[in-house]
Amino acid sequence: MFQRIARTARTVAVAVRSVVAPASLVRSLAPADTVEDPADVFTADEMPTPEAIEAAAVAYVEAADLARAADRSKRKAKKVVGRLPAGVYGGFLVERVRTSRQTPDLDAIRAAYAAHGLGPVPMRDCAPSLRITEVAAVASIPAPVDLPAVVAA
Repeated sequence: MFQRIARTARTVAVAVRSVVAPASLVRSLAPADTVEDPADVFTADEMPTPEAIEAAAVAYVEAADLARAADRSKRKAKKVVGRLPAGVYGGFLVERVRTSRQTPDLDAIRAAYAAHGLGPVPMRDCAPSLRITEVAAVASIPAPVDLPAVVAA
């Protein structure tokens, strides 16, 4: 029952987006968008049943939808609590603490590369993203229309 409601909600969301922002529904399916499978994919002997695959795909899509909804709620709440000065509000302590997480200082790295004549900072692609798309949803998206080129006079 929940799966049917979630699927209906996704269909309604696609319909709304098709009216509000139709370009957001068109996704390039060119081969350049895909990458090779990782080394640890299932072998023919290990392959789960089609039912297990579909159940896992539905669970993944629903969890991704919930994660996006949670992120939106968190951003909305942070607009208020992020501007509060440190203190106790109701039953909540608001404070800012230093994190142990670190990230490279790209400006300093670029400056060091430039100072030593090493050229641009080498970059690499991030890990590929797993994308799960319901086939019926892809089939219902209209193909992009080739519009005639406008020639400037």
